[in-house]
Amino acid sequence: MKKRIASFDLDQTLLDHSNYQIPESAMRALERLRENFYIVLSTGRDMDNYYSKQYGDLVRPDAVIHLNGTKITVGDQLIYEHRMDQGLLERVLDYADKSGYAIGVTIGDEDYYLHPEKVEEMDLHRWGQSERCFKDPRELLDQGVRTLAYIGFEDGALDMEEKFPELKFLMFAGRMGADVVEREASKAKGLIRLCRHLGTTPAEAVAFGDSMNDYEILKEAGLGIAMGNAMDELKAVADYVTAPIGEDGIWKACEHFHFFQTEGEVDA
Repeated sequence: MKKRIASFDLDQTLLDHSNYQIPESAMRALERLRENFYIVLSTGRDMDNYYSKQYGDLVRPDAVIHLNGTKITVGDQLIYEHRMDQGLLERVLDYADKSGYAIGVTIGDEDYYLHPEKVEEMDLHRWGQSERCFKDPRELLDQGVRTLAYIGFEDGALDMEEKFPELKFLMFAGRMGADVVEREASKAKGLIRLCRHLGTTPAEAVAFGDSMNDYEILKEAGLGIAMGNAMDELKAVADYVTAPIGEDGIWKACEHFHFFQTEGEVDA
């Protein structure tokens, strides 16, 4: 039987930020889906970073669309990557530094952020602790960057998006930060590339999400499912809105669409 893709955002779709756990019902759903679906994580994170690996180990995805489509891995194989234009990166860092904005990225075990004190403040607000290993963000100019993260409130993101029309600032669901991505990059384009590699199509895919970096992939997938805790803008384009993450939203959507049925099964 040909497999389809089931794509899941991580934060606030699979990973509940109220306790930083993946609900037991979502884990059961993933195991039930494996027979008929490729399990794919599609996230703004780089799942190879120190603070994300633990969740990848739990989910055990067949493939990962990292960093909003700018890096794609199937197992241990890197099948696609794109790096941000260096001149654009330098201009963004200059403007953010002058304006007092916390912007940067985590690479491996190290955090490269301008105004790191603001990142620490946000970490303490969200998690009660900050264990960052900050490095000089100007080193990013020599390393190559796929995407950035902005940590702060929406007014700063809007200001930078106006200053840099080449970029989109995709607000997190809590509106306390944003993924910073070149206009042509998206999870949707990552899905298209992954489908081509796996021999399936986006029209056959199912995508779950909650925030604005999920907007394009929910529209591209044959079935786009927004969590009950999703941003209103995402719910508006979703094909279906399930329950919130803390109310077994993943499991309930899978049951609603009969994803757990094996071939030949019928409803009782």
